[in-house]
Amino acid sequence: MARHAHYRADEHISAEGHADAYTRPSFSLGNRFRRLAWNLCWLFLYRLSPRPFHAWRAGLLRLFGATLGDACHFYPASKVWAPWNLTCADHVAAGDGVEIYNPAPIQIDTHVILSQDCYLCGATHDYNHPDFPLVAYRIHIERYAWICARASVAPGVRVAEGAVLGLASVATRDLKPWTVYSGNPAVAVRERSRTIPVDDAQHEPIRGDS
Repeated sequence: MARHAHYRADEHISAEGHADAYTRPSFSLGNRFRRLAWNLCWLFLYRLSPRPFHAWRAGLLRLFGATLGDACHFYPASKVWAPWNLTCADHVAAGDGVEIYNPAPIQIDTHVILSQDCYLCGATHDYNHPDFPLVAYRIHIERYAWICARASVAPGVRVAEGAVLGLASVATRDLKPWTVYSGNPAVAVRERSRTIPVDDAQHEPIRGDS
């Protein structure tokens, strides 16, 4: 099934004044100024903050528009491209080196772990278009999933509840619930034991469960 793009640069950015499409900005001036302000905040207030100051870093992300639940642990060397496009439930952890590149919204559900140096990539380019425009897609990481160290999630991918994306693996397609994936591109290698009850009253059942 074809994925629906949340944002296409060629639909938002005028070609006027840019003879070479490859050097044309992908985002509005307002967006670029907003990201400049956030990057300065990240460099001086977020990146340099003491490691245990999770509430401080969560507060900075919220200040720039992120929606975060309780007890989210974003470590000092983690980086979010656009906080205003980030929604996290409670108890989400993002280790040092995690990069969340989110020109389109990224949703991360409760008890998700993003291990060191993993990469959530929310955009690509339309390589069949002469202007090579940036195209951004939503990503959804469902509850109790684990993205292991140096693993990558491609634009538009949905990581289902309890799925594990193994060390340095690359998810280019949706991952099934409670399944362990490995490789590039990632393939299912085994099932994962369910760590939460099927009838967890706080959440809807997994699709396909009765």
